[in-house]
Amino acid sequence: MRAVIQKSFGGPEVLEVVEVEKPELRSGEVLVRVHASAVNPVDVAVRSGAFPLLGQPPFGVGWDISGVVEEVGPGARYEVGEEVYGMPFFPRAATGYAEYVATPSRQVARKPKSLSHVEAAALPLAVLTAWQGLVDRAGVQEGDRVLIHRAAGGVGHLAVQIAKARGAYVIALASAAKHDFVKSLGADEVIDYRTTDFTEAVRDVDIVFDSVADAARNVLVLKPGGVLVSILEHANPEAAAAVQAAGRRFAGVSVEPDYAALEAITELVEAGKLRPTIAETLPLTEAGKAHDLVASGQTVGKVVLTVD
Repeated sequence: MRAVIQKSFGGPEVLEVVEVEKPELRSGEVLVRVHASAVNPVDVAVRSGAFPLLGQPPFGVGWDISGVVEEVGPGARYEVGEEVYGMPFFPRAATGYAEYVATPSRQVARKPKSLSHVEAAALPLAVLTAWQGLVDRAGVQEGDRVLIHRAAGGVGHLAVQIAKARGAYVIALASAAKHDFVKSLGADEVIDYRTTDFTEAVRDVDIVFDSVADAARNVLVLKPGGVLVSILEHANPEAAAAVQAAGRRFAGVSVEPDYAALEAITELVEAGKLRPTIAETLPLTEAGKAHDLVASGQTVGKVVLTVD
C-alpha cells in the first residue's frame, strides 16, 4: 500500500509517498481502507521535530481518518463494508496518511451518513479536542458564557458549534476578516483580537476555551469558580497552580480516542447542529503542500488529504 513516511525531521519536503506492507490485524481491530485523512497542527509540529511526540523517524504522521472497513479481526465491533471515522492510537503513531490503517474497533465510530469522507476525516482530532474540553471537562450547559480563542480555526470552529448546541452564549475571538464566518456558526459575539484587548471587553465568563496558551490573561475574564480549558498547557503545572490560586478551575486537555464521544458528535451532525468547514482538499501526493497550508495559520477550517 501507499503511505506517507518521513525518514528525518525537517520541512514538508521530508514527507515521502512510499510503498509499505499493509498492517496486520490483531484481535479487536479492523482494517480501514482510508478515503480521506485530515492534517492538523500537531502533524506539522511532529514532522518538524518541534514536538517529538513519536521519537526519532522514520514514522508516519497523521491520525484523522475516514474510510470503509475492509477486514475485521476477532472480537471487533464492525462488519466489512461499514463506513467509519476516527483518530486511532493518538498520541502513538497511526500513520494516517495511508491507503490502509489498522485500528482498535473502539477507537473509531460509524461515519455520519450526511457527511462525505472528506468532511468526516476533518472531524476527529479537532472535534474530540473541543468535546473533551467543553463537555467532558468543563460540563458546558445552557446559559453558560463561553469565550473561545481562534474561533475560525480547525478546533475553534467546532468548539463554537458544540457550545451553541449545548445552549451556551458564545463569545468568539477571530480576526476581522473571519467575523462573518464565525457568526455563521452561531457565535453571539465576535471580537477582533488584533484590535481589541479581550480582557477589557469581556467579563464574567463561565468557561474559556484556550488554544493560545495564555492562562494568565484568561483568568482575568473568568468569574469565580469558572473553568479554564487549556489544550496547549495541559502539562504545565505552573499554569494550573496560578489558575487555581485565583479561585478558578483549570482543565488541561490532551485529546484521546473516544468512540462514544464520536457517536454523540455524529448525533449533532445528523441533527444539523455541527458541520466541519473544509479549507482545501489535496491528494496524498501533496501532503507537503497541505502541511504548508496548515502551518500558515491562515486557513479557515480544515485541510484534508484524499487517498482514493
